[in-house]
Amino acid sequence: MLKTRVIPTLLMKDTTLVKGVGFDSWRRVGTTLPAIRVYNRRQVDELIVLDISATPSNRPIDLFEVREFAPDCFVPLTVGGGIKDIETIKDLLRAGADKVALNSITYTNPNIVSEASERFGVQCIVVSVDAKKEADGTYQCYSACGSKPEGKNPADWARFMEKKGAGEILITSIEKDGAMQGYDAELIKMVSDAVTIPVIASGGAGKLEDAYEAIEKGGAQAVSAASIFHFTEITPLEVKEHLKSRGVNVRNSNKV
Repeated sequence: MLKTRVIPTLLMKDTTLVKGVGFDSWRRVGTTLPAIRVYNRRQVDELIVLDISATPSNRPIDLFEVREFAPDCFVPLTVGGGIKDIETIKDLLRAGADKVALNSITYTNPNIVSEASERFGVQCIVVSVDAKKEADGTYQCYSACGSKPEGKNPADWARFMEKKGAGEILITSIEKDGAMQGYDAELIKMVSDAVTIPVIASGGAGKLEDAYEAIEKGGAQAVSAASIFHFTEITPLEVKEHLKSRGVNVRNSNKV
């Protein structure tokens, strides 16, 4: 059985780290390299770094920036944002990323997932799915940093991405993002039930129990969070300790 991972997410926008609410109202929270150095000391299992301004600006991810911070990351590193082709994936892996996160490009070119997984390995390919609950109660996938509706059900899309060769699904609730009111367990459960690959829950963590509910009720194999670590005193280690106290099999560290 896979052990549950706790994964901080860092969002880059114009070379700085930001955090918003509902994919909007971005607030500056620091810079990437110092944040990575801090997380190296905090028993995190992995890190996710996403360039959220790359796709809306129609530009590629800043490879120079990745080359600057990747050597200082001592845990598995996932990098995403603005990826449109196999060459960029190759360049990111060479720059020090262990995995790449693909989102918007998967809707226009879903075969990039199968091509990338065949070339670099399934374990390197994370498909990021951003979803919103519509007025009629159904969920829909969005691309372009949550601004473009794609007319896809997130469970169906996650299943399709798994068939294409995705190694993991990162599912983010747009409404819950940054609100710190808890993950969308219904959305997470829908996606977890649709696939056999690991699902990373994202969007909404505000207290320790939220992580447990994403796993217990949502069926996630990992929890990703940002605001809870930026704006509260809660640390990744405390999340792991809480999960362990609730019977969750977390990754080992020298303090848990």
